[in-house]
Amino acid sequence: MQDAGIMEIASNPDAYARYLQTQGDNPMYSVGNVALAMAQDAEVTQFGTKERWQTMGRSVLESEKGRGVQIFARSSFGKGYTIAGAYDIRQTQGREPKQVRLAEGSKEMESALGTLLNYSAVPAEVEQGLDVPAYYDSQEMKLFIGPEFSDTESFAAIATEVAHSRFHNKGRNQYYRREECHLDAESVSCILCRRFGVERDMPELSDLRELYNGWGTEDIRQALDCVQDMSKQIGGSIQRGITPQQHTRGSRQPNRRPAR
Repeated sequence: MQDAGIMEIASNPDAYARYLQTQGDNPMYSVGNVALAMAQDAEVTQFGTKERWQTMGRSVLESEKGRGVQIFARSSFGKGYTIAGAYDIRQTQGREPKQVRLAEGSKEMESALGTLLNYSAVPAEVEQGLDVPAYYDSQEMKLFIGPEFSDTESFAAIATEVAHSRFHNKGRNQYYRREECHLDAESVSCILCRRFGVERDMPELSDLRELYNGWGTEDIRQALDCVQDMSKQIGGSIQRGITPQQHTRGSRQPNRRPAR
């Protein structure tokens, strides 16, 4: 079922667009689990195991118990994986999940843009008169930033071009071609924008079937994993940068008595 779901994502533009949205809503879940959830529930958005929902202050509705999807979860024995039930948010009740939304001109957006630029594999340089918010030049190995665009436009574009710079890997990836990597770079941006509530258009998907024509399931999974790994890493850093650190009991040092 997982393999069939991955093949559907790579061959159906509607399924690919839905995958980007669902992955953005579930940044910590793997490509395989998102594909499984999509294959079993046509309406799935944010999903999780019963235990995961409990950590978020929600519980599965009595009427929905046993009616979730099946995904892979880490074994309670600490090794390997097991099959576990997972439920869409509509099948749960409780506290409203927290979602970070990057607003235009906010301190959070400023922090997020700075984090994005820190992930560039090459130096970033402001370029007056640039007709796009950002552009990675693979010849000069520089990331050019247009200063005359809105924060939301810049976030989406910089995320795309940072992904290009990382795929090129300072020229070490001799197989890098912008046109061949552009969907993956746009996908990283889409997932990050969805995660942080930034509006952006879906990438052009008319040539999706041609792009993945002849690819086996494992090759497709590896490509999607690469996109997910990059968006998860960058997104995690953005989240940590804009979320106040919680002081835990274990982080406090006990008061010491003065020496006698």
